Amino acid sequence: MVNIQFLGAAQTVTGSKYYLENDGLRLLVDCGMFQGLKSLRLQNWLPLPVDVTAIDKVLLTHGHLDHTGYLPRLLQQGFKGKILGTAPTLAIAAIILRDSAKIHEEEADKANKEGYSKHHPALPFYTLEEAENTIHLFQMVEIDHWLQLSEKVQMRFSYNGHILGATYISLKIDGKVYLFSGDIGRPDDLLLEDPEHPQWADYLFLESTYGNKLHPEEDIETLLADLVRKTIRDQGILLIPSFAVERLQLLMLILWRMYKKNRIPNIPIFVDSPMGTDVLELFEQFPEWHKIPIRDLRAMCDHMTLISSYRDTWKTIDDPRPKIVIAGSGMLSGGRILTYLKQKISSDSTRILLVGYQAEGTRGRKLLEGASTIRIFGKDHEVKAKILHLESLSAHADQAELLGWLGDIKNIPETTFLIHGEQEAIEGFKEKIETSLGWRVSVPNLGDTVQLL
Repeated sequence: MVNIQFLGAAQTVTGSKYYLENDGLRLLVDCGMFQGLKSLRLQNWLPLPVDVTAIDKVLLTHGHLDHTGYLPRLLQQGFKGKILGTAPTLAIAAIILRDSAKIHEEEADKANKEGYSKHHPALPFYTLEEAENTIHLFQMVEIDHWLQLSEKVQMRFSYNGHILGATYISLKIDGKVYLFSGDIGRPDDLLLEDPEHPQWADYLFLESTYGNKLHPEEDIETLLADLVRKTIRDQGILLIPSFAVERLQLLMLILWRMYKKNRIPNIPIFVDSPMGTDVLELFEQFPEWHKIPIRDLRAMCDHMTLISSYRDTWKTIDDPRPKIVIAGSGMLSGGRILTYLKQKISSDSTRILLVGYQAEGTRGRKLLEGASTIRIFGKDHEVKAKILHLESLSAHADQAELLGWLGDIKNIPETTFLIHGEQEAIEGFKEKIETSLGWRVSVPNLGDTVQLL
């Protein structure tokens, strides 16, 4: 008997956490933070409804915050096991946890000084010290090798595109394969190789972020060139909120190649994401995990201004020239982008280009839905900036690409559990799988437990 409890990313996209018990072995697949809706974010502050001290290992599909950001809270609740992932995944997770802890500490300090928190005092979600203690538990695993976790359980990580180091995880238990898809990347990605396709899954735990959608066919360079021309014409600023991992590097590569082809002029481009800059170094450290030649990687970095200090953030804001600023975070949930928004969102010469998934309840989703005001650091700001959305740069497979990823599975899974998606996306994908593949599909709720044989 295998018991699996859905502790996150069930009928929502963020907070990936799946607890598994079998014959004395206790595992957690991913350990992410909830983002977006306040009702979900509040759950981050609650202890997990399982005996955390008994968890043997955490298995990470990849390093994104919604798959790793709860790890220090796990230690607060007594976890002392190992945290397993590929070398790039652990390196990215270390960067993200340190950066996240620093932001948590800074935001708590700011809230206490300015008095806009309901809590007295406001406390950080976790500290930098707690992040460092978490990183000490990291253990690297090789890709494509079966690793014995117990007498009856084996595990294998397989390449999955999406971001540097990302994998799907196969657990072989008593001869059956329990497959956790993680986040599935896209074919023909500029940065990464195509995801590997699984061959077998008795029980499949499948992401469905874009399960009801097809990414549009967009001429990205033409759209960006037009935005740059208008930004120069209006003597304005093009703000691009970006996830620090994969998306930021992809944007840099596209803009640099456009400049090399004379598709855009030599407009100043500022990259204001210390975490993203750290991840750039990982692209040099792990060249076998991506497709960018190192000389091109260095050339695109030299072409742009990489900002590290907060003082330089303000210098960039005060710079009167038309410019492009790429800054974290991608859903406007924190990070340097909020400083730019606070100063620039009420100007009609500002353009904000959203280039990734915007979870329900985030500032990014609110802007997409036409919000007239947006709250930043406890104050409302009128939205006069032009809001634009570029969906084709998503690092998540769409419905057709997800079905393509399933195409090499030789058996019919006993059950496919749809996870990591909002309700509308999940329901659309469920119907598509049932009608096109004839597979049995289940949609778990947050907190549900299933017993599988």
